[in-house]
Amino acid sequence: MAETIQFNLILPVGTQVVTRIAIGDAGRQQFYPSGAVGVIVKAPRDHSHAYRVQFPDGGEVSLARSQLTIRKNWQKQGLSLPENSLDQDLNDYVIYRCIVGSKAFGLDRAESDSDRRGIYLPPASWQWSLYGVPEQLDYKDTEECYWELQKFLNLALKANPNVLECLYTPLVETVTPLAAELLEIREVFLSKLIYQTYNGYVMSQFKKLEQDIRNHQTIKWKHAMHLIRLLLSGITVLKDGFVPVKIERYRAELLAIRRGEVSWQEVNQWRLSLHSLFDRVFVETKLPERPNYAKANDFLIKARRSMVDAI
Repeated sequence: MAETIQFNLILPVGTQVVTRIAIGDAGRQQFYPSGAVGVIVKAPRDHSHAYRVQFPDGGEVSLARSQLTIRKNWQKQGLSLPENSLDQDLNDYVIYRCIVGSKAFGLDRAESDSDRRGIYLPPASWQWSLYGVPEQLDYKDTEECYWELQKFLNLALKANPNVLECLYTPLVETVTPLAAELLEIREVFLSKLIYQTYNGYVMSQFKKLEQDIRNHQTIKWKHAMHLIRLLLSGITVLKDGFVPVKIERYRAELLAIRRGEVSWQEVNQWRLSLHSLFDRVFVETKLPERPNYAKANDFLIKARRSMVDAI
């Protein structure tokens, strides 16, 4: 596999590299074969100039970026599959596909995209191979993302909001019998970790929104709306033990935020009051301290075993 060269990146002095070409004449004193290891001792200002590379014997040569490879990348060659070589095959192993985002929340507009998410479970032989499989498949053109099952479970166990909403969205397009079993035990992922995860994310994002206001005098109203929605969702999870996806009770208020019809001070005040409510329901919740790791692990093992003879 050829190295992907990032032409906007100048390799720093001290980087170990491998030559792509033979340098010099084998009959002369200074000769370095293709594959020789050296270290950059002088970096160019831009990619129109050469690097100065020093070899173990003290010899130095000038090489263009296309004539050398970072040593770490050289070692990885052969351990990665060609780009997109398995995309179509991996798509054949999607076990769960759903729609999340604005359409699932009931906050969409005519121009809103359909954000598809899901899970794929590859054959065991691919999982066990030297090459492995990607943790997720991303298709930006179609707004799709599919997590490999173990990655999905790990994110759910960490109370990742996007992943938990996949398990509770009313808009499900594909669900195999195995995925149906996962939906039947989806409550094992709900725990008090939701309080820290949701609260922490909202606080950090509101700080960024406030920085935008100070630095650029702009407000990302859609983002603010979704942060309020996330707090409302987290509170419901702790109170009622399920993840609300479709918004009904607060739909009008949230859409008003999105349209910029509510002042920033009002939005922030609502946010602070929701944090306080979150604190109270956290103390009262009946959810366990941690998710049920054992059940999630049992499910993963069962799923892996089911794919041993998949090919």
